[in-house]
Amino acid sequence: MNTARAATIFSAEDLRVVDRDLGALAPGLVRIRFGAGGICGSDMHYFRHGKTGDYVVREPLVLGHEISGIVDAVGSDVTGLEPGTRVAVNPFRPCGQCPRCREGRANLCENVFFMGSASKNPHMQGGFSSYFDTTPGQCVPVPDHVAIEAAALAEPLAVCLHAVKRAGDLTSKSVAVVGAGPIGLFTLLSAQLKGAGRTTVVDMAAAPLAFASKLGADEVIDLSKDADGFSKITPPDVVFEVSGTPQGLSSAIQNVRRGGIVVQVGNLAAGPLPIPANSVMSKELDLRGSFRFDVEFAEAVGLISQGKVDVLSIVTARRPLTEAPDAFRLALDRSQSVKVVLTA
Repeated sequence: MNTARAATIFSAEDLRVVDRDLGALAPGLVRIRFGAGGICGSDMHYFRHGKTGDYVVREPLVLGHEISGIVDAVGSDVTGLEPGTRVAVNPFRPCGQCPRCREGRANLCENVFFMGSASKNPHMQGGFSSYFDTTPGQCVPVPDHVAIEAAALAEPLAVCLHAVKRAGDLTSKSVAVVGAGPIGLFTLLSAQLKGAGRTTVVDMAAAPLAFASKLGADEVIDLSKDADGFSKITPPDVVFEVSGTPQGLSSAIQNVRRGGIVVQVGNLAAGPLPIPANSVMSKELDLRGSFRFDVEFAEAVGLISQGKVDVLSIVTARRPLTEAPDAFRLALDRSQSVKVVLTA
């Protein structure tokens, strides 16, 4: 198979499913037949604005980095993978040689390849394609009992496992999550796995907050009903900012306890932003960034395979890859969806 149908963004609001020429499979690569793909917040930013954070679409970009599939063919130099193997595909490929890689922080690789990203020119093409090529090292086999859709959600779970690791030991600590989208909900589950005490989820939409309650949050706060609700609870030890808004980060800084920890997970818009930075000093806070993941991808696949995290519990809709534009519009409607998954 040398051609594929791929969900490709050309500019803001211009997402099309178009033919893509794959060419011959290179010796060291693996060709994957698309199984499933989760629509991520960054995908939606590309769709709405033609950019996410500092990364601007300058040429046609195949989206998709939450992906799984079936090995269709292997290059002549590939060992250890056979056609028919079901895999979760890690979109992240570090160089292994730069200073950050050598110090054990490969997620900060200076020469990283990350699928479905406009962070480099030419852009790095993603996996929302009926067929796509990748390296064997990015393919993590999954047991037959694992749904192919669940395997696709190893990537967002890995993001959240890394965020929780950045917070340090959470045992019995009170935790708040600002933002109840998929990453917020998976952060809640990850914090619970790591022994967090009381958990609170904060958002402005009732539907995702209902999911947070179902997933075991001790308290949910709907800011659309009580704008000061977050400030009325006992200040938590750790706050994860997942909404990707200046207001969310400001709220996290203002409402975490003195001497507490704020982990910024959400991707904010580029450029200077207003936040109460002086409170970081006066409350002696630890403000920590969390970017992507590294070894947590394999951990996420293991947790899903062992049934320790039910990633499909937040999936609210499934649409065929060929209907990607409509699926993206649905994913943007928070009153109708939490997580939308594309299927083969």
